[in-house]
Amino acid sequence: MPCLSAVVITRDAASQLVKCLDSLAFCDEILVVDSGSSDGTVELARRRGARVIETHWRGYGPQKQFAVEQASHDWVLCVDADEWVSGMLKDSICAALSAPNFPAYEFARCNRFMGRYLRHGEGYPDWSLRLFDRRKAHWSSDAVHERVVTEGPVGRLAGDLMHDSAESLERYLEKQNRYSSLAAQARLAAGKKSSAWQLIGSPLMRFVKFYFLRAGFLDGLPGLVHILIGCFASFAKHAKMIASRRNQGNAE
Repeated sequence: MPCLSAVVITRDAASQLVKCLDSLAFCDEILVVDSGSSDGTVELARRRGARVIETHWRGYGPQKQFAVEQASHDWVLCVDADEWVSGMLKDSICAALSAPNFPAYEFARCNRFMGRYLRHGEGYPDWSLRLFDRRKAHWSSDAVHERVVTEGPVGRLAGDLMHDSAESLERYLEKQNRYSSLAAQARLAAGKKSSAWQLIGSPLMRFVKFYFLRAGFLDGLPGLVHILIGCFASFAKHAKMIASRRNQGNAE
């Protein structure tokens, strides 16, 4: 069985980090890459046996890739500070690494929102590729919605990565606003355009897909709120793209 490094990037994550690190105790190494915490995150991580590197912030994709490159082992498990590995997922990871058949593995992420773990719609299964051989995979350099790019097929494991975000609804909305701006900028930089049809059609199709086809209605009011915020974020992304191009045209 190859050795495994768990990799976590942090900033002011002391209130959530203990559960995360405790769930990673089965790994051969826990590496925490911190970017300027002032709440005791670094000290806490070291007390829990993690190796800590303090460095500047590079953006989500570049920061995670930097952390992967600093790991002691080629097989890495990337987890956020507000996530923890369930018992079933731990067993699946150990079984897979006893004789790896794939260079990378994905598994479901179960998101907690408004006090409830979402099990349908956009919130679940939320497949996440987080376990991989860094010689054959790497994090993208995207400013937002970073992803792991890998060679060859991807395996799928049983068990959930639990996401216990403690942020308020207000902060969640602020984050979605920021993400929609970054996504709009990235699409514009890639030469893509938006239209009135996408402005209206994209949120509508997203709602139908996740609320009806993927049974988001079964998650009650939290599921409805989660999907509606996602639809508005899609609307905002396209609106920002259109506004940016119009402003640029007026300036010229």
